[in-house]
Amino acid sequence: MSIPFRIDLSGKTAVVTGGGGVLCSSFCTALAECGANVAVLDLKKENADAVADRITAVGGNAIGISANVLSRDSLIEARREVLQAFGGVDILINGAGGNNPKAQTTKEYLFPEDLENGIKDITTFFDLDPSGVEFVFNLNFLGTLLPTQVFASEMCGREGATVINISSMNSFRPLTKIPAYSAAKSAISNFTMWLAVHFSKVNIRVNAIAPGFFVTAQNKALLFDNDGNPTARTGKILAATPMNRFGEPEELLGTLLYLCDSRSSGFVNGIIIPVDGGFSAYSGV
Repeated sequence: MSIPFRIDLSGKTAVVTGGGGVLCSSFCTALAECGANVAVLDLKKENADAVADRITAVGGNAIGISANVLSRDSLIEARREVLQAFGGVDILINGAGGNNPKAQTTKEYLFPEDLENGIKDITTFFDLDPSGVEFVFNLNFLGTLLPTQVFASEMCGREGATVINISSMNSFRPLTKIPAYSAAKSAISNFTMWLAVHFSKVNIRVNAIAPGFFVTAQNKALLFDNDGNPTARTGKILAATPMNRFGEPEELLGTLLYLCDSRSSGFVNGIIIPVDGGFSAYSGV
């Protein structure tokens, strides 16, 4: 992987939750390439180790750690491992998140006939499972709040300390079918601004990246069929993205490195940066 430019993160330690995923693994690699010690946190230890192994194989410094972002005890143990290995925390990337099928509707719109008795093969708004909605909010919001509580406590007063949350274009323009995920990402954007103000006296900057449409392990089945052909939803996505393509993970790295580098963004605090191929600028006509 080639990074767009290099910043000096020598001696810095970055913690990345969801580090085994498609997007966040590229974050880990880029941070390591800039000299950071990288703690790759993932619910699945094998995924975290795989990313850390790729980094160390090319001379970087990384460790894989199993961590559940919804468990304070798990995160405290992860923090202990990070401090033991690297001695401190300077950068926190809150990348863990996701959706749940129980929190999405079958159709984009509610039609009168959908309310007729006996229809069993669709999920309307009225059928959404509260447990699924709760899971989505917990994973995205609490899965950002808890790691920030645990790791940012080690960052207070450190030079260049920064938290970067991963929001979504859903936070600006909710997508059909996934009301819980869109609302949860809106909460991330709002929480980012709140944290930026709250941490401003202890020298921690807090910003967020809002990716547009990228192909990941979580959404691939929604975007392509079993034969690899684009689905109807992919057609709608690309039609609403002026650049008419999905983003590549590497195209998030410039924004990431900019926000990590206090020399470049030292007075940037509390913003959410879209990286979306023009999606947010396009009205559809």
